[in-house]
Amino acid sequence: QVQLVESGGGLVQTGGSLRLSCVASGRTFGRYAMGWFRQAPGKEREFVAAITWSGRTYYTDSVKGRFTISRDNAKNTVYLQMNSLKPEDTAVYYCAADTEYYSGDYHYRSTLSKYDYWGQGTQVTVSS
Repeated sequence: QVQLVESGGGLVQTGGSLRLSCVASGRTFGRYAMGWFRQAPGKEREFVAAITWSGRTYYTDSVKGRFTISRDNAKNTVYLQMNSLKPEDTAVYYCAADTEYYSGDYHYRSTLSKYDYWGQGTQVTVSS
């Protein structure tokens, strides 16, 4: 069983920055592929970014150049640095772990069903 706990959400103005953190339980965190997803009110949960065990990263087009995903295996933590935030980034952000396959291409890593553990989510609100 893996537990994921997100933190770092909040209210920020357009153009501001936030850094989300997700701490995972488990001794083999370094072997997990990790992802960040988000869900805005009335919309489906969507892919934001992912990082494989080797550090390969993937991003959805709308956040490229603004968001950065990273991981610190010594701290069992994955981060999402969000810069130049826009009102359309407002959503609940979820951290997810794939404990069965640690790599994958963009299509694989952006698919919700490939992740077997999810955090409870953290709210990000960007005011205009």
